[in-house]
Amino acid sequence: MDQYDGDEDYMPQEDDWDRDLLLDPAWEKQQRKTFTAWCNSHLRKAGTQIENIEEDFRDGLKLMLLLEVISGERLAKPERGKMRVHKISNVNKALDFIASKGVKLVSIGAEEIVDGNAKMTLGMIWTIILRFAIQDISVEETSAKEGLLLWCQRKTAPYKNVNIQNFHISWKDGLGFCALIHRHRPELIDYGKLRKDDPMTNLNTAFDVAEKYLDIPKMLDAEDIISTLRPDEKAVMTYVSCYYHAFSGKQKAETAANRICKVLAVNQENEQLMEDYEKLASDLLEWIRRTIPWLENRLPENTMQAMQQKLEDFRDYRRLHKPPKVQEKCQLEINFNTLQTKLRLSNRPAFMPSEGKMVSDINNAWGNLEGAEKGYEEWLLNEIRRLERLDHLAEKFRQKAAIHEAWTEGKEEMLQKRDYETASLSEIKALLKKHEAFESDLAAHQDRVEQIAAIAQELNELDYYDSPSVNARCQRICDQWDALGALTQKRSEALQRTEKLLETIDQLYLEFAKRAAPFNNWMEGAMEDLQDTFIVHTIEEIQGLSTAHEQFKATLPEADKERQAILGIHNEIAKIVQTYHVNMAGTNPYTTINPQEINAKWDKVRQLVPQRDQALIEEHARQQNNERLRRQFANQANVIGPWIQTKMEEIGRISIEMHGTLEDQLTHLRQYEKSIVNYKPKIDQLEGDHQLIQEALIFDNKHTNYTMEHIRVGWEQLLTTIARTINEIENQILTRDAKGISQEQLNEFRASFNHFDRKRSGIMDAEDFKTCLISIGYNLGENEFSRIMSIVDPNRMGIVTFQAFIDFMSRETADTDTADQVMASFKVLAGDKNYILADELRRELPPDQAEYCIARMAPYTGPDGVPGALDYMSFSTALYGESDL
Repeated sequence: MDQYDGDEDYMPQEDDWDRDLLLDPAWEKQQRKTFTAWCNSHLRKAGTQIENIEEDFRDGLKLMLLLEVISGERLAKPERGKMRVHKISNVNKALDFIASKGVKLVSIGAEEIVDGNAKMTLGMIWTIILRFAIQDISVEETSAKEGLLLWCQRKTAPYKNVNIQNFHISWKDGLGFCALIHRHRPELIDYGKLRKDDPMTNLNTAFDVAEKYLDIPKMLDAEDIISTLRPDEKAVMTYVSCYYHAFSGKQKAETAANRICKVLAVNQENEQLMEDYEKLASDLLEWIRRTIPWLENRLPENTMQAMQQKLEDFRDYRRLHKPPKVQEKCQLEINFNTLQTKLRLSNRPAFMPSEGKMVSDINNAWGNLEGAEKGYEEWLLNEIRRLERLDHLAEKFRQKAAIHEAWTEGKEEMLQKRDYETASLSEIKALLKKHEAFESDLAAHQDRVEQIAAIAQELNELDYYDSPSVNARCQRICDQWDALGALTQKRSEALQRTEKLLETIDQLYLEFAKRAAPFNNWMEGAMEDLQDTFIVHTIEEIQGLSTAHEQFKATLPEADKERQAILGIHNEIAKIVQTYHVNMAGTNPYTTINPQEINAKWDKVRQLVPQRDQALIEEHARQQNNERLRRQFANQANVIGPWIQTKMEEIGRISIEMHGTLEDQLTHLRQYEKSIVNYKPKIDQLEGDHQLIQEALIFDNKHTNYTMEHIRVGWEQLLTTIARTINEIENQILTRDAKGISQEQLNEFRASFNHFDRKRSGIMDAEDFKTCLISIGYNLGENEFSRIMSIVDPNRMGIVTFQAFIDFMSRETADTDTADQVMASFKVLAGDKNYILADELRRELPPDQAEYCIARMAPYTGPDGVPGALDYMSFSTALYGESDL
């Protein structure tokens, strides 16, 4: 099978060229295009190219030139003659050169090449490609095809939707080629926008970019790869090897450049280390210079808080600020030593820091810093202990003073209040008890005032830094204490004097309250009744209100006597207040009622009495007029309401009954409509009477059960029903004429519809309609019934009108045929009767089907009251109630 056998060290057996594969025209086309492009990619370096791979290599000249270009060696001088022997000689020189490179050729001779044998020529070119383009590829101890495949897998591993397992179908979607380019030249392809389901775009993108930017000729056609079930492995491998050589050559150039960059980087790194040392040394010395004066400062602070802050700052210095500087000092020495080592290894002179920044200079400065630290913390702790003793005593003073000041806050204002002047007797007694409690509390605080004075004296003796403020506060407390004692005595005397005066007035207040409260309630009730907006609907109701009002007027003289007695009590209280100069800013504690309010309410009652008289007279006249309007409206409504109901029932019977032709029914209905429209003036007259009732605000009418809204709704329904019924007859005429339905068929449709219109409403609900369909022979599943309902009820209202039923029946001719068959069967079984008995079914039907129909007959009663008998409609329902019957 093989055209040649490769050396085992050169190429595994499965990679040998298989000439039988060239029997596939698609593969031969791919190999011819790919091998031609590969040869031209090398021949163009010698200024030539080939057009036809089997023709242009026949004389051996371009074949020898190709080998010289790709090997970099000179072959034997070619024969320039045009004879066949010269061509064979040149081809043999080329084949001998190939064999000298360790390639074992089998069954490929010069004569076949000279004769233009396409298969042999392609096999020879594949041998050259393997030897000079693929054999030297080596990746991780694998070579040739395995090495090239491993290189592709490693380069494309990070890419989504790419899985390179071979050199044929793994490349069909084009993503493998795009991934190789993007891995090495990501700026050439936007890989994120590629789609696995668009291989044509992926392949053309990779081929175009490789040719334009990578100098890799277009050796494959996207159309050939996509249309071929398994692309030619040799063609794909040849094209992929060009990617390997293109990118590996670039990598070598980059490696050389990296070596130069590495040397420059080392020099730059050393220079950066020098700069870093100088900066770090300067920063560290500057920090030491600023820190030493701070550590040498031994001036004490006056407050514990300030000294504790100094201690906290020092501890922050030892815990937070100094450790990083220790690290910097250590790192500085490490960097210095590292830099000197690198310079020595690079044959560079040693680094000499700026003056004053040597490692020894930094060590000397660091020693001075640690010397300043010694004793600083011990000094801080001694000062804190001293201040702690003073602060404890001062805090004790502040606490006691604050407690006392908090207690005395508002006490002077409280003692100076003259609230007793406007207080009631009970409030005066409460104020006396509260004052006695305060006097006891005042005596108990005497010890705290003495303690505060003693602590202030001790702070003065210890020379406390804030003694002036302590003394001033202590003096304020003592002065305030003396003032509180004087105010307490003065208030006690005023409270006792006021208590005696108010006890007398309190008794009069109580008597006034006991009599004023019921009288005030009587007046408020009277005003409420006199001002009450009465709502009456009959003459009887207004007469009852008038009688009650006359009874109320008879009680007014006795009420006036009680009013005079209550006002006399109030005058006695005023006389006492004026005589003893009592400040009566307060009010009666037993009531909120005052004489002014009593007089005002009494005057109001007397004003309201005649107003109520007039209102009752006017309402009586209004009720008489309302009664007349009620009777006038009721007389008409009691005639119109029944008339509308009668007409609605008559139209319903007309729409269901089947008398005469459709044209006769239409003529009858239009005459009926005209008579209804002529009744409109009576409706309008009733509307006028209703308007008068509304204007009079009459809301009920015992003379009739009809309201204007009932009449309006009934009238509108009547007009709508007659119009809809006329429209249905017109549509039935159109349907009859369009479908060629006879009057007899229409009568049958109406009979079926009326039978299943159980509510006699002129419409069937979904369940009734389903039963009707089954009765005429429909074999219904849920899907089929849903389909039919979508036809007869497109608006999904759950109802079927007679017009929709006719339309459906006229279209469903198959159903009509079934109904005819059912009718014929019924007539055969019934004979001269109009019904069928159970025994007749047992004689005529198979046992199981007969018993089934008899069981379904149970709910029905046939004509003339015959139990268990079926008329035609019941028979069809029973018979076709199950799909298999």
